[in-house]
Amino acid sequence: MNYQWYPGHMTKARRMMEENIKLIDLVIELVDARIPLASRNPDIDALGKNKFRLVLLNKSDLADERANKLWKEYFEEKGSYVLEVDSRSGSGIKAIHGLVQKACKEKIERDRKRGILNRPVRAMVVGIPNVGKSTFINSFAGKACTKTGNKPGVTKGKQWIRLNKSLELLDTPGILWPKFENQEVGLKLALIGSMNDNIISGAEMAVRLIDMLKERYGGALQQRYGVEEEKENFEILEDIARKRGCLLRGEELNTEKAAALLLDDFRSGRLGRITLEMPDEER
Repeated sequence: MNYQWYPGHMTKARRMMEENIKLIDLVIELVDARIPLASRNPDIDALGKNKFRLVLLNKSDLADERANKLWKEYFEEKGSYVLEVDSRSGSGIKAIHGLVQKACKEKIERDRKRGILNRPVRAMVVGIPNVGKSTFINSFAGKACTKTGNKPGVTKGKQWIRLNKSLELLDTPGILWPKFENQEVGLKLALIGSMNDNIISGAEMAVRLIDMLKERYGGALQQRYGVEEEKENFEILEDIARKRGCLLRGEELNTEKAAALLLDDFRSGRLGRITLEMPDEER
């Protein structure tokens, strides 16, 4: 299956970001801690060239703790400031202000020497769809500034948010990139819900997820559903359908319903804390 999703509003959003980058001191990039590389839009590197960078490993509560630490080290070695955060609970959010000041220390000092006092740091918040940007901004601001939703494409345009006298945020829509060179990246993005689920076969995604779980987190499926993991992947999906009563008329197994159940359990963390890629693996 070919994984691709690039609706027209994303082209418009990218142009808007290009036009506004000159106003920005810092790029705050949210990535999904379960797939930190696959959830990075390669266009952001070109867009944010010569800007200070802060990478937030969002949804870190859903990802493997050991993997979070390795990914933090990975991005720090690349020259970014990094934090593990969970925007929904607010975990890690308080540490951001201090890190923003640290990341922009040169800029603040430069302004001071020029006699420019109290000019706020301007940060552009970027990331792929459904990575949790709006939830992060609302949590960071301590109030509902933006619309949120558990699906891609909720934020449609730019929005300036003044947090305090020292920091302003530019919220931007989540954007993907026009073509995935590696379809594994597309698959991982589909698994975390960064694409429109209606254009993708749930059963196919579930079978691929089962394969990854067997390889990386053996026993997770058995523990959650009571299924034998030695079977073929589609047979395991059928067993999940059987165990959870996902049936059509005439006792026929409803594998699409079982697939939706499995994907929802993965996305919500009910399968455990899972990371689908590690820094020492090729993208």
